[in-house]
Amino acid sequence: MEKIKVSVKLNCTPKEVFSGWLNDKTHSAFTGGSPAKTSTSEGGKFSAWDGYITGTNVEIFPHKRIIQKWRTTDFAETDEDSVVELFFTYKDDFTLLTITHTNIPDDQGENYKKGWKDHYFTYMKKYFEK
Repeated sequence: MEKIKVSVKLNCTPKEVFSGWLNDKTHSAFTGGSPAKTSTSEGGKFSAWDGYITGTNVEIFPHKRIIQKWRTTDFAETDEDSVVELFFTYKDDFTLLTITHTNIPDDQGENYKKGWKDHYFTYMKKYFEK
């Protein structure tokens, strides 16, 4: 299993990006408009990219951190869920979103790193350009 860490600077407060991550409409915008279903509760289920990504909220620390069990349709049935940990840090008038993604199937880490940057961060930066 592999582990990656990626970060992006966003022109917003931690509350804005945190709340957006857990909101259907905003999360969809964070991925360029792909359908998303979110939950604001621990144990709540979510999906993104029209069901390509599914998972469960494990822990939610308002405006600071979210931990999710996470998998894609590319995972084998026997693969364990991966874990996505999102950290929201405010500094110098921007939010640094840091994502640690662990338990990624072997030889897929670089693909997931690219996926976070291309399919989330690009659209999130555009969303928060104000």
